[in-house]
Amino acid sequence: MLTEKEITELENACKENRKNIIKMVYNAQSGHIGGSLSSTEIMTVLFHKCMKLAPKWTEDKDYEKRDRFVLSKGHVSPIYYSNLAQMGYFPEKELMTFRKLGSRLQGHPCMCCPGVEVATGSLGQGLAIACGIAMGLKLDKNPAKVFVLMGDGELQEGNVWEAFMDAPARHLDNLIAIIDRNRLQIDGCTEDIKPLDNLAEKIRAFNWNVIEIDGHDIRQIYDAIELAKASKHPAVIIANTIKGKGVSFMENNAGWHGKAPKTEDYERAMKELA
Repeated sequence: MLTEKEITELENACKENRKNIIKMVYNAQSGHIGGSLSSTEIMTVLFHKCMKLAPKWTEDKDYEKRDRFVLSKGHVSPIYYSNLAQMGYFPEKELMTFRKLGSRLQGHPCMCCPGVEVATGSLGQGLAIACGIAMGLKLDKNPAKVFVLMGDGELQEGNVWEAFMDAPARHLDNLIAIIDRNRLQIDGCTEDIKPLDNLAEKIRAFNWNVIEIDGHDIRQIYDAIELAKASKHPAVIIANTIKGKGVSFMENNAGWHGKAPKTEDYERAMKELA
């Protein structure tokens, strides 16, 4: 259970992460703000409190027991990089090299970046990759967990549902999927394009343990992840979120899926996040 002090610390980390997201995309004039902001609390709680991390790249036994993370929706790399910087994988000043030629912080994560386990970006593939990693850990009798963050738009990919079928068949109770359910994708509302509801019932039909939460409530996120870690089945957390959360004119606006802010947008956003 989180203490009030821990919640305050996480709230402050979330605020800094949101500022970093805006700064990075504005500085690069390229990147994905909306989904990064919607998954800010999820990623911050996961990295700061719930995952067993290896702070440095070493080859010792503790390193092998680290939890693995797959960012299936690889375009929201700004929130990934911001958390990695907060956790000490590289200096925070390096965030301003985001999407620059020769930078380790590419638009989609690649393994040249410290802390990145898997190169991602092709939507719909992350859950299948996570299944393979989880199976390998099981075969090695490694107690590590595998976490994968998915977008709801990518659930329209058939590969996702093959992975949903595969994980329970292989008893991958070390696998935890988190769905950023912000209900918006680049083309608009998910329910107008290919309806997903009732999403929880659909995934339960594949024999997963499903937990639904408010994806911006720090306590709910922490409790859900800890509950999922104790599950005897593969677990999915459906985190109901708001795309663009934290910046009023970006919230629930699909236009900010992959759009860089102009100077007036940047100044307004940073003022709101101050």
